[in-house]
Amino acid sequence: MARLNLTLDEATFSALDRDARREKARLATHAGRLLREALQRRELHERRRLWAQAYRADRADSRRVIRDIEPGELELMGDEDA
Repeated sequence: MARLNLTLDEATFSALDRDARREKARLATHAGRLLREALQRRELHERRRLWAQAYRADRADSRRVIRDIEPGELELMGDEDA
């Protein structure tokens, strides 16, 4: 397992500490979980961006891109405004 030495400003550290306590998790465990979640959201955002780009360009491979997106993701795409 790799280690990461990270310096946080006081406000960020306090917010992270409060959130970890609320979740009843150790600080490092909680920070790692948040990083993983952020990376997953970023990956999902990139896949959606590529799909939208293909859709706008009316590319022939847009159907393949749509197949690559999980069905649940397509359902969630309409819920951003809610």
